[in-house]
Amino acid sequence: MTTRGEDKARALGSRVRGIEFDVVYSSPMQRARRTAELAGFEHPEITDLLREADYGRYEGLTTQQIHESAPDWELYKDGCPGGETPAQLYARAQRFVDLVTAQRRERVLAFAHGHILRAIAVAWITAGIRVATGLQLDVATLSILRDADRGRVIALWNAP
Repeated sequence: MTTRGEDKARALGSRVRGIEFDVVYSSPMQRARRTAELAGFEHPEITDLLREADYGRYEGLTTQQIHESAPDWELYKDGCPGGETPAQLYARAQRFVDLVTAQRRERVLAFAHGHILRAIAVAWITAGIRVATGLQLDVATLSILRDADRGRVIALWNAP
């Protein structure tokens, strides 16, 4: 994690300080756990449902490097050879949504990674996985998914 990322995580912590969360979840991956810690949540409940997408043979490559051999590649359309398919990523996101809703907890905080969080957002509103391509998500930003009178909504997205 960069110094800038650490600063953003601390700023996120300041933004949510004082809010009582029923449960705080984190990906088991170090960067997400570190973000949670810097934001003031030292002991989140760890769940593999929040781990980043499995990139298979693309692990460690940048999007630019992948595009050198597969110019039209897109995670939510093509998945990753030897890794998760878009359907598998969506199913995992849906399992996280099911976990949260089954527990009937109103305020849940999740520390995870861009691709799985975007998949969770579209699963929340029951949109197709390809919709996640159009959701920009920056580091240590705040997004709010909630139940509203008209059903599940994305009430806030990618707020610094």
